[in-house]
Parts: sequence; C-alpha cells; structure tokens
Amino acid sequence: MIVMNKRTKALDEETYKWILSVMREGFTYHGVDYRANERIATVLILEYNLGLRVGDILNLTVDSFVKDCSRYCLDIYEQKTGKYRNFNVPDEVYQFIRDYTYEHNISPKSKLFLITERAVLKHLKVVCEFLKLTGIGSHSFRKVLINS
Repeated sequence: MIVMNKRTKALDEETYKWILSVMREGFTYHGVDYRANERIATVLILEYNLGLRVGDILNLTVDSFVKDCSRYCLDIYEQKTGKYRNFNVPDEVYQFIRDYTYEHNISPKSKLFLITERAVLKHLKVVCEFLKLTGIGSHSFRKVLINS
C-alpha cells in the first residue's frame, strides 16, 4: 500500500519518462525557450531510482558511494530527518553516476550537482505546467505507482 500526500501524485513509468524526455530535449512555453537540462533530469533520475529527497541527492559526491565486496552502498544521514540510511545501490545506477561524473569531469570529492533545490523545483514546475500535469512535484519521483 502506498501512502501519499494528498497533493502529490505518484508517478507511473510513462509519465516519468515523458517528463525526463521534455527536460532533456528542451521546449518553448509561453514564448520562453527552455534549453535541455540534463543536470536536473539526472537529479530526478536519481531521486526516482534511489528514493532520496532532492536535498539529499544534491549533497552526494562520488565518494558517497562505498564499495562493499561486490556491491556499492550509500551511507548517508538524511538532511530533513537526520536519520542514518545505508542501502545497496543497483549496479546500473552506480554506473550511470560514474558515467555522469566522467562526462562532466567531476572529481570524487566534489558534489555531483552544483545547483540548488529551488532550481530543480522551479524547472520541474515549468515542465509539468507545459505538459499540463497536475499534482506532480519532486516528491512524486520518490513514489512509484505500481499497476496491480
């Protein structure tokens, strides 16, 4: 059972992909050109795949991912709750992060994203308005809608 905030909808995979596609391609809305934004799309991909809040993702570094035998783990204290979380990161997600850091020349101790939470939220809001989606916020990327 998924417990949801009444204002925030869970995302289905199709809507998730649609939002990311528009972010990656760019769009024109109300006469304003919005360029492709791979960085914000990547933040949302990690939120969707790791279940972390945007603020926690923005604090990640490559060194946040620790090798434990044959797997990578993520050890963090959640910014909002202060709770400690330790969990395995799927290999595909870790490789996605490694590729992203290589392509953007990000050193292991540097933050993966030098943007603000507000920038992510503002861009997501404009994309959702452009797509005429309501009830979608950054928290929607932490909720997966499972078809039964």
